[in-house]
Amino acid sequence: MSLAAGIVGLPNVGKSTIFNAITSAGAESANYPFCTIEPNVGIVDVPDARLEVIHGFIKTDRVLPASVKVVDIAGLVKGASTGEGLGNKFLGNIKETDAVLHVVRCFENSDIVHVHGTIDPRADIEVIELELGLADLETLNKAHERVSKKARAGDKDSIFERDTYDVARQHLEAGGQLRAREWSDRERAALRPLFLITMKPVLYVANVADDDLAGESPLVGAVRAHAEATGSGVVVLSGDIEGEIAGMDPADRAEFMADLGLVESGLERLAHSTYDLLGLQTYFTAGEKEIRAWTIQRGWTAPKAAGVIHTDFEKLFIRAEVYSVDDLVQFKTEAAIKAAGKLRVEGREYVMREGDVCHFLIGK
Repeated sequence: MSLAAGIVGLPNVGKSTIFNAITSAGAESANYPFCTIEPNVGIVDVPDARLEVIHGFIKTDRVLPASVKVVDIAGLVKGASTGEGLGNKFLGNIKETDAVLHVVRCFENSDIVHVHGTIDPRADIEVIELELGLADLETLNKAHERVSKKARAGDKDSIFERDTYDVARQHLEAGGQLRAREWSDRERAALRPLFLITMKPVLYVANVADDDLAGESPLVGAVRAHAEATGSGVVVLSGDIEGEIAGMDPADRAEFMADLGLVESGLERLAHSTYDLLGLQTYFTAGEKEIRAWTIQRGWTAPKAAGVIHTDFEKLFIRAEVYSVDDLVQFKTEAAIKAAGKLRVEGREYVMREGDVCHFLIGK
């Protein structure tokens, strides 16, 4: 699966600083609005300690983690949906992502100007979400106009689409975000081709000062309260600290994080939280050429999981040989796992588990 996340937020909240830290891509970061003029795109490896555990027992040429595409767009401002600031040009980039990482400023610093002159996370969130909602409303209005002619002629599918668009428009006009509403499968199918931004799951990224890494300030509290009320997640990190971590070698990084009481880097927490947000999980393949992590949706069966390697693998699937990373740690080799009766042979109905290590048998 190709996974993409878009970073949004007001100017000067630390979006590009965080983007730089997690991608090491060197996006420009400066103390003035619209520093990011073109969207920055980075491919980020998803940290997973299990890969090195597997590699400790199965020697191979390459170890390939899963990856996430991260898109950092220009800071949005009030009026973006109607062209203010950099406007709709960049809202289009968010439409192409699977999830939204909404960076919220939760630190005081007189050297970094706030676009509204005061630090108020809840107000900042409302500005962004209003603009995203207005952008979606414009998309829905155009779609509604497009299907209305067929609907008036009695086309049943068009009638359903028109009515679904009406419900979505009413929800947005009332100040809601589309992801917060319950939709039927058929309604979701009607809305999916529109790539509506407020349908996407959101992870709020509270960018904090170096002395608030646990996120105990009232500023972070306001973000958590909003996230809880809207069914979203929160990750607390310091963009400046993450920038330092990203530039260190592994040994220094571990010591630095330990001194700060950090078990995981911000990248790791972002990746894990994004996976949880999107209902994703990981399985592994391991052989002489490579060990690799693959991203799939929770609940997928073995043939569908095999299909992320190659589409033919799903069509020609015969069976999967499966074991766990814990089995490998206990028995040391795949041969020993098999001898102990721990190598499971699973068929087409098998639902994949988090962390499965698989060999797929494919027909011709």
